[in-house]
Amino acid sequence: MTEMFSIGQLARTTGLPVRTVRFWSDLGLVPPAGRTSGNYRMYDAEAAARLDLVRTLRELGIDLDTVERVLRDQVTVADVAKAHVRALDTEIRTLRLRRAVLSSVAARGSTTEEMKLMHELAKLSAQERQRIIDDFVDEAFAGVEPRPEGARIPEGMRIMPAELPDDPTPEQVDAWIELAGLVADPAFKARVREMAVAGSTGADQPEVGDPALVFEHALPAEAAGIDPASPEGQEILHRIIPAEMPVDERRTLADTMATFTDRRVERYWSLLGTINGWPQRPPAVPAFEWVIDALRA
Repeated sequence: MTEMFSIGQLARTTGLPVRTVRFWSDLGLVPPAGRTSGNYRMYDAEAAARLDLVRTLRELGIDLDTVERVLRDQVTVADVAKAHVRALDTEIRTLRLRRAVLSSVAARGSTTEEMKLMHELAKLSAQERQRIIDDFVDEAFAGVEPRPEGARIPEGMRIMPAELPDDPTPEQVDAWIELAGLVADPAFKARVREMAVAGSTGADQPEVGDPALVFEHALPAEAAGIDPASPEGQEILHRIIPAEMPVDERRTLADTMATFTDRRVERYWSLLGTINGWPQRPPAVPAFEWVIDALRA
């Protein structure tokens, strides 16, 4: 025989006040399984499980209308338990995200307004985050028909993870917040568009040769603080370009390289990498900036 509980017994079992159990029962969230001869409500084990679920959902901040929708199609204790697990999983993800945001706030020494902004940005859905990036890319590349070798750039700039990890690191939260601020900057959008338009032209452009030579020679020179205009700097430059290259060609090459060299654009790719969990590469822009200065010297 199925064990039955009075409303008082059910309240003691769950630790809830009798008035709360009665209120939820009156709403139909926890219907009685039957009544006594004196017309007192009686509840079974399934009702107790439903009552525990309602309490958990309410503690998670879910309104009663939503609770009713969650329960509407539940027919067994197993189904109710599955809904309970889903609700708890959602809360766990929320708490992990809050922890990551708070860790970032603590590290940054953020103000109340900054914390609010960080939390609002971090809790956006995957679709909302993707829409922010897509809108930026659509505006930056609107009307630009890239050459085949540049077609992958706008698609690459759209890459976002399906969602932030269940347990995002403070670095990932920081990266998303910084990325959202970057794409909202009109100056950054204009700079990316300038690069896109320049990359879409069919005109022949001078090349710097093997980029590996830039990393091999210019990167350590820049790190060592060698002046690009010094004799030593020029000698290093000639390991990258022919020493006999005319001055006008050097200036043209420098201007072309400058068009496609930007620290904030490189930062964009770095932030995408952090969010997506890609291995980080050492910054390349400082090396190319050093070559640009050497060419102009």
